Amino acid sequence: MNKLIVESYGKINLALDVLYKREDGYHELNTVMQQISLKDRLIFQEIDSGIKIESKGLKIPLDESNLVFKTWKYLRDLSGVESGIHITIEKNIPVAAGLAGGSSNAAASLKALNQLWNLNLSLEQLMEIGVKLGADIPFCLLGGTALGKGIGNILTPLKPFKDMHILLGNPGLGVSSEYAYNKLDLGDHHNMDISKLISCMDKRDLKCVGENFKNIMEAIIIDEHPIIQKIKDNMMASGSLGTLMSGSGPTVFGLFENEETIIAAREKLLEIIDKVYICKTI
Repeated sequence: MNKLIVESYGKINLALDVLYKREDGYHELNTVMQQISLKDRLIFQEIDSGIKIESKGLKIPLDESNLVFKTWKYLRDLSGVESGIHITIEKNIPVAAGLAGGSSNAAASLKALNQLWNLNLSLEQLMEIGVKLGADIPFCLLGGTALGKGIGNILTPLKPFKDMHILLGNPGLGVSSEYAYNKLDLGDHHNMDISKLISCMDKRDLKCVGENFKNIMEAIIIDEHPIIQKIKDNMMASGSLGTLMSGSGPTVFGLFENEETIIAAREKLLEIIDKVYICKTI
C-alpha cells in the first residue's frame, strides 16, 4: 500500500478588505495573502476501503465536519476510486485562528489524493474543486504571495515576499468567520487602497510594508476581544515594524526586521499569552 507525506502551510492576510455581500451569500474580497512556514504535516496511507482520520498535537474534529473528510468524499465521488485512505494530521497550526489551517489541510489532501489515485488533475482543476469546499483552499494550493479577489479564489501571483521574520500571537479564542462577516457594516464603507502595500512589498521596504497592513475586520473583533489590541501593542513595544490581525482573527502577526529582535519580542509576548510562534514568509 502506498504512503505519502505532505506538508501543509498556514497563511496570513497582509491586507483584507470586504467590498460587499454577494447574492450567493459570500462576500466580495480584496486581499493580499502570504504563505508562512508554520505548518501541519499530513501522512496518507492507502488502506482497503473507507477513510480513517486521526490527529496528533492540537485537537481538531475528526468527523464529517473536518475539511479533510469533505475533500476525500468529494474527490472519491468525483473519481469513483474505491480504495481507502488512512490520514494522520500532525496539527501545529492553531484552529479557527485566521491562519487557514483547515483549508491548508484540505489543499494538502487534494494534492496527495490526486497523486495516490493517479487522477492527473492539473493545479487549475484542483483549485476549481477546492473553491467548492472552502474559499481559502485555492490559495493554499497556489502558495507564495498573491492578490485575491472574488471570494479570495481569483488569484494573481505577486512578487515573492520570502524570508520575512513573522511573530504570531494567538490568544486562544475561537472566532468564526461567519460571526466576523455578520458583524460588518458596509453601509459607509470606502474601499481600501492596497496598491501602496504591494508597491512596498515589491521594493522590500519593510517599514513601509508594516505601515500599510490593513484589515477591515480588525476593529470589530478587537471590540469583542480587547486582548487582540494588547497583543498588537506588546509587539509594537518590542520593535515590530507593523502588526495586524490575520483574516477574521483572532491571531495577530507582527513583522520584524531581524532574528535577534523577534526572539526578544517572543519572550515579551509570552508574558501575556501562551500561543506564540516564530515563523517566516515562504
